[in-house]
Amino acid sequence: VKMIWGIFKRDMCHATRNVIAVIVSMGLVVVPALYAWFNIAASWNPYGNTKALKVAVANNDKGYKSDLIPVRVNVGETIISTLHANDQLDWQFVKSDKAIDGVKSGEYYAAIVIPKGFSADMMTLFSPDIKHAQLKYYLNEKINPIAPHITDQGATTVVNTIDKTFAKTIAQVGLDLASSILHYSQSPQMAEYMRNLNGNLTTMADTLSGASQQVTSYSQLLGSANDIVDSTGKLLASATKAGKQAQNALKQGKSGAASFTSAGANVTSSVNTALDQVSGAFDQVAAKVNKAFDAIGKDSDTAASQLTTLSEQVSSSESLYDTYITSLNHMHESVEQLPDSDSAKQALLEAIDREITLLEAAKGDSQKLAQQLKDASTQVTQDTAAAERSRKEILNRITSAKQSISNVRDDYATNVKPKIDALASTVSTLISQTDSMITQLSGTADDLDDVTGDVGTNVTSIRSTLGAIAKKLDSSAATVKELITKLETGGNAGDGNSDGGDGDNDASSSDSGESDELRALATANASTLSTLISAPVALHRVSVYPIANYGSAMAPFYTILSIWVGAIILCAMLKVTISDREKAHVLGLGDTLPRVAGPSGPGNASRWGLRLDHEYFGRYAIFALLALLQGTLVCLGDMYFLGVQANHALQFLAVGWLAALVFSNIVYTLTVSFGDIGKAVAVVLLVMQVAGSGGTFPIETLPKFFQMLYPFLPFPHAIDAMHAAMAGSYGNEYLLDMVYLALFLIPSLLLGLVLRKPVIRLNNWVSRNLESTKVM
Repeated sequence: VKMIWGIFKRDMCHATRNVIAVIVSMGLVVVPALYAWFNIAASWNPYGNTKALKVAVANNDKGYKSDLIPVRVNVGETIISTLHANDQLDWQFVKSDKAIDGVKSGEYYAAIVIPKGFSADMMTLFSPDIKHAQLKYYLNEKINPIAPHITDQGATTVVNTIDKTFAKTIAQVGLDLASSILHYSQSPQMAEYMRNLNGNLTTMADTLSGASQQVTSYSQLLGSANDIVDSTGKLLASATKAGKQAQNALKQGKSGAASFTSAGANVTSSVNTALDQVSGAFDQVAAKVNKAFDAIGKDSDTAASQLTTLSEQVSSSESLYDTYITSLNHMHESVEQLPDSDSAKQALLEAIDREITLLEAAKGDSQKLAQQLKDASTQVTQDTAAAERSRKEILNRITSAKQSISNVRDDYATNVKPKIDALASTVSTLISQTDSMITQLSGTADDLDDVTGDVGTNVTSIRSTLGAIAKKLDSSAATVKELITKLETGGNAGDGNSDGGDGDNDASSSDSGESDELRALATANASTLSTLISAPVALHRVSVYPIANYGSAMAPFYTILSIWVGAIILCAMLKVTISDREKAHVLGLGDTLPRVAGPSGPGNASRWGLRLDHEYFGRYAIFALLALLQGTLVCLGDMYFLGVQANHALQFLAVGWLAALVFSNIVYTLTVSFGDIGKAVAVVLLVMQVAGSGGTFPIETLPKFFQMLYPFLPFPHAIDAMHAAMAGSYGNEYLLDMVYLALFLIPSLLLGLVLRKPVIRLNNWVSRNLESTKVM
């Protein structure tokens, strides 16, 4: 602290040593305030001085007059007379050519030209062919960026005035017409018309009631007829159901017959082929058995192997028997589906069962033959005599098996196949007859359904229609009677309740009240009512955190901007580094540092106790003092010189002080760390914050880049805090913005005290190269 105080004390002595130094110091404090004050004062009330903006108005409207409304209407003249009393802009009433030329030359900021058929287009509201009336609006957008928006507001005012005037005129005409109708309704002629009308309406109501009763009678008569139709429909439905059941039965017979025919054909082909194959196979087996037994004396092992192979071959043929038996079983099932009345059904079933029995016997012979072959394969190597006996038994078994196969073939050809062929012919004839019967029965059933369905549907539809007609007639009769009652009540009210003793007057008191209200409406001030109708809604503006004027609203932006500009000016006018001579005086070493200190630069006196952080804070002290004076002067001038609104003056000053410390420290750190490059970076940050701070336009209206950058800039938080100090804070809004603003000191101090050391050499190298250019 002693070192920092020593540097600050010498800096203050140097700054106040002579008049020029004092004047410059004062200038450093005053210039930023002048920058803010001039901008705030210039934008104090720009929208209150729009009376000087010249806007030309040219009226070419020829007016309108129709046979329906024999009054000449000229909306253009109404607009001109209205604008004469309007001081929002400097209205110039000229010819259309001069108005357009004046906009081009810049004499007028904008021009409004009312076309010739403007009134006629307005009055098309009462015709089928409606046209949208249009004003021609000419605008010079290059003169000033804000002027077009102000003149647009003026043009909108003209359009709104036209709309309200037109609506007011139409409403006034309508109210006058209602008043005339009410007066006419109280005349004797109108009373006579009402009596005639009541008589006609009574007759009409009676006629409608009679018609309703007749329609109801017709509907009841059709209801009786519908019961008969329903009974007939049920009978036809029963016949249809029986027809469908017969149809299903015939379809099942057709399916079974077709299945049987297909199964018979397949089995016939399969059995013939299979039996031939098995008979031939047994002949081959007999030849191989003789060959195997002949080889017993020569090679018993080979003979045994051949017999084993033959045993396996015979065993494998058993699956063929199973296949044939399965086919016959399928045929048996198909025959069982035939009607029991068929005389050939039982005989065929018995023939199939006998054929299956023969096949089972042949299968048994094959199984025994396979076992004998297997046993013989083990005997050929043991006993020659036994082998010879097995040979004879095997050959006998083969002969027996062939005979079984022959029996199956003969029985199939004699008993089964002729019955199958005869039954197939009968089935074919039955299938053809079944197709014809099914087709005829389906057509008959559909015809029966159509007849009953159409009759029932038509009768029901007619009854429904007659019922609806009866209800409509009753409703119409009731409506006419209600109208008669209201007309009679209205007539009594129109007569002023002349029959005061009549008890019906009490019943019509509510209608009389409505008539009185209508009479009061028609006799009221038409101008007042038409004005209300033309503009039924009034905008009541409620300001939340109100700001006195536009200058006060812009004060936070220009104040914060001037404090940053002041920080840049301080770093541009004051030295941020300490010379070796000043370091020696602070350390008490005379006018110069010892030679061992090395080249002049930051941190070269650290061995004598003057560290880099002492140099940083020692020189920054005078920057902080001048920055605080800048912030104090500009904030006090805002409040007490310009009259900027500040509901919380101390908070307003606190924002200025904190912003001065934060901004001066950021700019000072950039300059002391990077030299002239740091000053350039400070200027770049200034430009970025002017665009992305949200001080003039809402941040939501800016491009996406600035919306993302917004939270990382100090300007927005300082401006928001100053707004809260001026108009009031919502919750902890003010404190949060002050904390966010103070947080920017952390990266600034981190750069100035920690990260500065690595960049000292880089900064010295850049400085030497810039000086070598003899220009920079």
